[in-house]
Amino acid sequence: MSTLLIRGGRLIDPASGRDEQGDVLIENGRVRAAGGSLSVDGAEVVEAAGCIVAPGFIDLHAHLREPGFEQKGTIATETEAALRGGFTTVCAMPNTEPAPDTAPAVEGLMQIVAQDARVRVLPVGSTTMGRAGKQLAALSELAEAGVVAISDDGTPVEGGHLMRNALSLAGALGLVLAEHCDEPSLSGKGSMHEGAVSERLGLAGQPTAAESAAIARNIELCELTGGRLHIMHVTAARSVELVARAKERGLPVTCEVTPSHLFLTDEAVAGNDATPAYDTSAKVNPPLRTEEDRLALLAGVNSGVIDAIATDHAPHAPEEKLWEFDQAPFGISCVETALATVMTLVSRGELELGAALRALTQGPAETFTLGDHVAGIGTLAAGAPADVTVFDPVERWTVDASRFASKGKNTPLAGLELQGRVRAVVAEGQLRHAVEAAHV
Repeated sequence: MSTLLIRGGRLIDPASGRDEQGDVLIENGRVRAAGGSLSVDGAEVVEAAGCIVAPGFIDLHAHLREPGFEQKGTIATETEAALRGGFTTVCAMPNTEPAPDTAPAVEGLMQIVAQDARVRVLPVGSTTMGRAGKQLAALSELAEAGVVAISDDGTPVEGGHLMRNALSLAGALGLVLAEHCDEPSLSGKGSMHEGAVSERLGLAGQPTAAESAAIARNIELCELTGGRLHIMHVTAARSVELVARAKERGLPVTCEVTPSHLFLTDEAVAGNDATPAYDTSAKVNPPLRTEEDRLALLAGVNSGVIDAIATDHAPHAPEEKLWEFDQAPFGISCVETALATVMTLVSRGELELGAALRALTQGPAETFTLGDHVAGIGTLAAGAPADVTVFDPVERWTVDASRFASKGKNTPLAGLELQGRVRAVVAEGQLRHAVEAAHV
């Protein structure tokens, strides 16, 4: 591997508490040194003046679609999108066909990853067979196959007894159970948040109680079993409150939030001067909530109650989002806009820079104990894997979905000016993305 020198940036590494001007020297796929003025003869140089240099971002929740749904995205296209977004590690969610509910299925996925992935991909196994919620998957087999967590993704484990058993067994195996917390009897066929906007549009809504009731149950089962519970994509103020109280009690509970829920509210569905009413690009599950909820999510990131910012990147074939609102699939293609939405919120004073970067690096690494799979991940410390993201925190740009690397062009941010742009990405010791201005 070549020697790389990232020169003259502001190094921010939440895991080590570092925030200083300096260089990063990379040799043989590892960070050799970080901080101060460094040099080595013959090194390839990435100029980072005016940029922030951070550990490579880690996404705990992304849909790569392959195998089974290649019309929406492939491992090649979606990891290229992740790379452009500054992510060097992606945890692949299990809503594929076949679902990764056995060791051979996981091995099949990782064979494609080895051939096509542009960034590190870590597999999340299914909690139940076929994600059908009837019978536990072969969890010990999945643990041996190297999954970093288990989840049924967008399908909640409805049965309390089954959820209890899943948490208990996963805990014994050292696995995190990542759960989409929803009470289907409450959320029903709702296609957006239940509130004033859904009433105005005449759409069936999902109340926040559908999420918070499921979170409350699962926290109780977490306490009963001692298993590690990760709550995916929290959306509501009440949800943040429940997680905070669980953490105060010392329970092994973590949670994540998406950039979309930090940035948007249910008003995005109603549209504005730039977007149409009944905008299917803003249809996501769980749904965008109210401004009060959004502010609570921001506070949760700033306080550390929310452990990670995870994209829930969900690309769809363009024609699928042209269906009527109730029939269109849920999901936003957002891995390429994640940093910019976060940095725009930082520029507004709504997010703290250090907290946001912690939630993109150290927080995700600790949440899924990824260091057990990739030693030293999530930091710029000497000896760590050379995963580095260089970004300009002030550059402004306009979102043009037609230029996405992702097959999914489904974004409610199209035409919006955002702040913050990735300039260079080193993944596993290799410079895999760079704009010419940053590379000499």
